[in-house]
Amino acid sequence: MARQILIQGNNSKNNTKVTLNPRQSTNTSKQLSQDEKLKLDKLLRKPRSKRYMDAMSKLDAGGHVRNRSVVEEIIKMIRSEFPEVEIESILLGIVDVCYLGAPYEVHTLDITGEIIEHYKSGQTLPGGLEKARSIAMRGGYDFIEVYIDCCRAISSNGTVSVIPC
Repeated sequence: MARQILIQGNNSKNNTKVTLNPRQSTNTSKQLSQDEKLKLDKLLRKPRSKRYMDAMSKLDAGGHVRNRSVVEEIIKMIRSEFPEVEIESILLGIVDVCYLGAPYEVHTLDITGEIIEHYKSGQTLPGGLEKARSIAMRGGYDFIEVYIDCCRAISSNGTVSVIPC
């Protein structure tokens, strides 16, 4: 099913809707005009809010895997952080180091499937999330947002580093 990205300007004349088909392997940059790409990139480079950072810090609690309402609340927080964008059409998920202990190495939040999962060392991450594992394991970031065209590494103060993948 095709989804739309909505990039809002200062007034209704500046709103841009872009339809993306999540089943296609092409990336957003091929489907957006240069102006739309710049607006989207500028929006996604903004530092993350404290509320958002707090919500992401809850991903490592093992009970969330089975608590659907907590997962839905975290995803709702992600959507509220980016109200101008249909984030599900470009954000594949979140990857972070797992602190549950051995044998777990990383945990993920799959936005589309609304699933939090913990992965063991050597276990492949699904849905394009594997490209963020080495960034997360290297450390220095609170978590990694994995987009269809890049990774955005988020520091503890909310600042964003864009990493081409």
